[in-house]
Amino acid sequence: MSALAIIGIVFLVLVILLGVFLIVSYNSFVNSRELVKNAKSQIAVQMETRWDALTSLISATKKYSEHESKVLHDTVQQRTGVNKDSAVSELEKDESTFTSAFNRLLAVAENYPDLKASEVYKETMRQLGEYEENIRMARMVFNDTTTKYNRKVLVFPMSIVAAMFGFRELPYFQISEGKSSSPSWD
Repeated sequence: MSALAIIGIVFLVLVILLGVFLIVSYNSFVNSRELVKNAKSQIAVQMETRWDALTSLISATKKYSEHESKVLHDTVQQRTGVNKDSAVSELEKDESTFTSAFNRLLAVAENYPDLKASEVYKETMRQLGEYEENIRMARMVFNDTTTKYNRKVLVFPMSIVAAMFGFRELPYFQISEGKSSSPSWD
């Protein structure tokens, strides 16, 4: 075999290996990005379920305070739903809206001891505590998944492949102001 043929074969093998590397790397990025989307979707599902529980509790406040019930109901109606395609900032904004509505509901409950003593109130508060914990866990999974994805985007030689195919670093959930400690559900 001539030297030119050997060089040609070596070059062909290198091109094939590079092609395989690019395909495997691209598929790895797509897989990681989908895991991040799934983790974000889990947060959105838990947030929606928590809103549903709050909405049912708001309905229970009607017989105690029509005005407050209407204000809280309007707050719920004004929010935009979240899903797996929502940006992290939209999820954080939804969290802020929920916190505002929840704090207002707690103020109503303080003014109406009968509401606070009702079984509906107690059960919904218990459920809200569970949903809050589920959201906290889903955020941890999201941030962990995002870390793994971002690491791929930033580490050489994968960073070259990421740049070639437009994969960018993704944002993390940050702890909200006023969320550095657990909320009181009493």
